[in-house]
Parts: sequence; structure tokens; C-alpha cells
Amino acid sequence: MDKFSDMVMFVSIVKHQGLAAAGRELGLSPAAMTARVQALEERFGVKLLNRTTRHLSLTDSGSLYYKTCIEILDTVTEAENLIQSGTKEVKGALKIIAPKDIGKQYILPILSDFIRQHQGVVPYLYLNDHVLNIAESGMDIVIQYGEQMDSNLISRKLSSSRRVLCASPEYLRKHGTPLIPHDLVNHDCLAMLRSDEELKTWHFQDPDKKSSIRVEPKRFSDDGEVIRRWALEGAGIALKSILDIQDDPNNHRLTTVLNGYMKNFDSSTSVSSANLNVVYLSRKYQPKRIKLFLDFLFQEFQVRLSPYQSQ
Repeated sequence: MDKFSDMVMFVSIVKHQGLAAAGRELGLSPAAMTARVQALEERFGVKLLNRTTRHLSLTDSGSLYYKTCIEILDTVTEAENLIQSGTKEVKGALKIIAPKDIGKQYILPILSDFIRQHQGVVPYLYLNDHVLNIAESGMDIVIQYGEQMDSNLISRKLSSSRRVLCASPEYLRKHGTPLIPHDLVNHDCLAMLRSDEELKTWHFQDPDKKSSIRVEPKRFSDDGEVIRRWALEGAGIALKSILDIQDDPNNHRLTTVLNGYMKNFDSSTSVSSANLNVVYLSRKYQPKRIKLFLDFLFQEFQVRLSPYQSQ
């Protein structure tokens, strides 16, 4: 097989997270896929994939090869578009993953506006509150809260943010308003799940000290939008990003409490760990559709935030 076909195969394997599913896309049997991967690894003299019966992951060499494959295949696609149309028309898939609240409130309308201007781009918008490995996910862009420590990735701040505790006015009238973090142990709290981990230790920092409070939540969800909905219904106190709920306090649907404290899900309680960031693979030759969307995203996000920033 030629090197180009090997690249297409490898990208398909990573996208589908398995040889069998990739084989179905390419019209190859599992045995043929296994043989081709083995031949590829023998040619390079390195292991590219860690494979078990239930999981597939990239080795360091596999991650490097995957990034290179993506870059080359995108360049070929753009060259084909240029030859066929005579102009550098923007075409191709654009795969984005974002937290559910932010995704629905901001990214979805921004992406819709972008697609109206570039109708050759095919959007894939995934809404998920879990941070993922972008190299193995096949995503072009990951929008997430918190810092990205992988030096092979580009991470740019989309917006400053902070964590806030919030509850409906009705809940606070019925149960009272917490005045210090320890008061939360006597309140109904709404907690996030992250990869089955219950995020029920909340961390606080005031000018004098740090503290951590272990709450006993009444409800859990791995969906930030569900947590917000429960808070709006008066079910309890939620720890949310201000970006997710900032329209609610302005319209008196939610009230923030313990505003004198910096709050977070992790013990760092740093401002940067609550900021909203855009993460993407570091590529020397980034496809034009990704460059254009990133520019559009940063511009439009600030426009849509401006009514809140001026208040």
C-alpha cells in the first residue's frame, strides 16, 4: 500500500477508536487492518498504537504520526479544492467540541453564522462537559474550561471567567443564604460528575486563606446544563462558571452567594483554571477553514459578551 493510503487508514483508526470500525469505513476486514498496522509499525520500527480488547490509544510516536497525517491530508484536500474550483474555496469538515452550556449559548449561533458565510464547510459540533485528549479524538478545536498542559497543543484564552455559587431566589428565601463556605454543609448542593468522579469537594480562597468544603449534594449530573436547570428550579446551590449563567442573575432568575471568595473544583483556585480556552493541534500549515473559524470565533465571542461586560 502507498503512504497516502496508510495515512488515511491511520486517521480513520484514531477517529473510530478501533480497527474494526475503521475497516468498515474503508472496506477492509479486521485481519487486513491488523496486517496493515503491523506493516506500518515494522516500516517505522516503532509502536504506533497501544491496543487492548477494549481500548486503543496512541503512543508518543503514534501521536506524532497522527498529527502529521492530519496536516498532510488537509493540505491535499485544499490543493484538490483549488485545482477543481480555480479558487481557494473553503471546504471540508470542521470538528468542534464544547461544554454544553457554552456550546448552546454561544458556539452554536457563532458556528451557524460562520457556515452561512462558508457553505462548503461541514460542521460537526459535539457538546460534552468532559475534557478529552484532542490528539486521539479527531477534533479540530476543543473549547474547555481550564489550562492545557500539553506543549504540543496551542491553547488560547477565549474569555476570562470565574466560578460562582448560585441559587434561585426562592431557594434562598426558603433555606437562607450561606455567609461563609462552611455554611454549605447545611444546604442542598448540586454537584458535577467528571468521569464518574463526584465533584463534591469545593475549594475557596479569600484574601487571607484557602479552605476546602466537602458538601453532601442532593443531586448529581455530568451535564452542566442540567445543573443550571436544577438551580433555576430551586433544587439547591450550584458551582458554575459565570459565563454559563450570567444572563440569569441579570434577570433575577439566579442569585450568586459567597461573592467574596474565589471558588473552584480543584485545589489551585487559580483564576486561569476557570477561564475559557480554545485548544487545537499545533500545525505549521493549518487548514484555512480552521484559521478562518478561529478568527471568527474570537471576534464574535467578544461581541456577544459585550452587553454583559459593559454592565
